[in-house]
Amino acid sequence: MPGILIHEWLSRHGGSENVFEVLSEVFPDAERFCLWNDSEGRFAGVHETVLARTPLRHSKAAALPVMPLVWRHLPPRDAEWLLCSSHLFAHHARFGGAARHAPKLVYAHTPARYIWAPELDGRGSSAVARTVSTLLKPLDRRRAAEPVAIAANSEFVAERVARVWDRQATVIHPPVDVSAFTAAPAELAGSEAATLATLPTEFLLGVSRFVPYKRLDLVIEAGAAADIPVVLAGGGSDEDRLRALAEDRHIPVVIVHDPSTALLAELYRRTSALVFPAVEDFGIMPVEAMAAGTPVVASALGGTAETVVDGITGALVREWVPSELARAVDRALTARPEACIARAREFDSSVFADRIVEWVAASTGTKPSTAHRGGPV
Repeated sequence: MPGILIHEWLSRHGGSENVFEVLSEVFPDAERFCLWNDSEGRFAGVHETVLARTPLRHSKAAALPVMPLVWRHLPPRDAEWLLCSSHLFAHHARFGGAARHAPKLVYAHTPARYIWAPELDGRGSSAVARTVSTLLKPLDRRRAAEPVAIAANSEFVAERVARVWDRQATVIHPPVDVSAFTAAPAELAGSEAATLATLPTEFLLGVSRFVPYKRLDLVIEAGAAADIPVVLAGGGSDEDRLRALAEDRHIPVVIVHDPSTALLAELYRRTSALVFPAVEDFGIMPVEAMAAGTPVVASALGGTAETVVDGITGALVREWVPSELARAVDRALTARPEACIARAREFDSSVFADRIVEWVAASTGTKPSTAHRGGPV
């Protein structure tokens, strides 16, 4: 009897989607459910909830208060186990039929940051969000008592799980497609080749959505402290503020909008160092950069402190002030590419696949049907 994989909502890109993709490959016989599927064809054959047939699918904020109720009324199914990939309320999932009594496991990207860690995510700081979180905390804690086992994507998240859910979690770092960044460079053409031609010969790189809590302003501050130009890759509402800051600091900044994976890999290879100031639950991009042989300057708080080895594959920063930033960049630039690549391989997708299978088997007392499959998931 197969299991069931459950995810929040599905988008075209995202770290949690990468995890769900690998889970789908590892457990190809499992049925899959999500709130709604907006992955533009990346994920095929995933069952959607009733929310997918309402206007709420277009607004996560508006849908948030009803998500817990929707997750509790999933259709009848028969399953040997359930595995919830959760960063909001997917761990609340409950099916009708025999699956209601199947052991439930949770892979926690994080307990909902909007609710439990609003200081790390500005989306949880509004008056409405605070009111909703006050109402949802007791319910969320009760639902977190249901799983037979919880895995967390980092020690940082495992500590949060213990603090807010009062549960112990096994740490299984998420999968990173290391080979995509260690492979020989792809031949870029057209606008992407033209973009590469505009880059300075030496630069620090920042990559993420251009929103305040990603702290890309600190990439510019690092460039100013080290007197090295900056390239920012991504896009979002914070672009004008970032450009104004760069002008104020007299640091040349090149903006690369929404690079493809091939172009991003080339940016990783060409940069002197990736600067990653965000306090992330894990942080896949620093591992990608290391896979390309590139050192990382990252926060000493959060998941990056578990992947970047200070003085070996980059530098960890505790205070993002000019003097420490200048020292951190200097320290990162001494890293050897071979050390960076070797560290990245410790987080490869194959490592995740082996560990997740072992964990599901040990937690459920079953031997789940597993395989690796190609093609659309």
